[in-house]
Amino acid sequence: LGINSVIVPTGAGVGSAVGFLAAPVGYEIVRSRYMTLDEFDPKALNALFATMRSEAQDVVGPATRGRALHEHRTADMRYRGQGHEIAVSIPARAYDSADRELFHREFEKAYAALFGRTIPNLGVEILSWTLRLADDPPPVVKAPATPKGGKAKAAGERKLFDPAQARMVSVPVYWRPDLAVGEIVQGPAMIAEDETSTFVSAAFEATINPIGYIVLQRRARRAEAA
Repeated sequence: LGINSVIVPTGAGVGSAVGFLAAPVGYEIVRSRYMTLDEFDPKALNALFATMRSEAQDVVGPATRGRALHEHRTADMRYRGQGHEIAVSIPARAYDSADRELFHREFEKAYAALFGRTIPNLGVEILSWTLRLADDPPPVVKAPATPKGGKAKAAGERKLFDPAQARMVSVPVYWRPDLAVGEIVQGPAMIAEDETSTFVSAAFEATINPIGYIVLQRRARRAEAA
């Protein structure tokens, strides 16, 4: 419910593996180290993050092969005595005593964004620290516009259970490699291929875009756009 469009890539059955290989190389380390802002210890904190950075570098360095790495740090903070913490972004650099006030401001900003208020005159404590080291994500490739095409020709027919109608129905079957760019498949229908099958419900229609992906779009939305 509420979904207006869905994209099914080529080889969707192995898509998660392809996405994993294309994702940025990164590694995250979490360390528990209790500290209150009243007893803020920048020297201990700098030593902790130096160790975490070195460990993360040892993991991602061989995979990134000299590419630039970006470091992101968070602190799990809460008002003293609370049962849950919130993750607060903190700068990735060496700290000094003046950063106590910075940490306090960032915590109250994040707390107010979540709960609409802060609690005055209550101490703040930090339970754990997180460092994430990663390289740049791959560039986003934008698919060209899909040309308008005619109605696709079905390769056959089969029966399946339609949850919207709660009964078995006969639907046309389209073989994905036979579909041309821009051809329209009206639901209910099935688009079959070697790796998987895609069900197009009666509320959607499907087209093949220029890079071979199936684009499912709710009919009402297409009508409004037209």
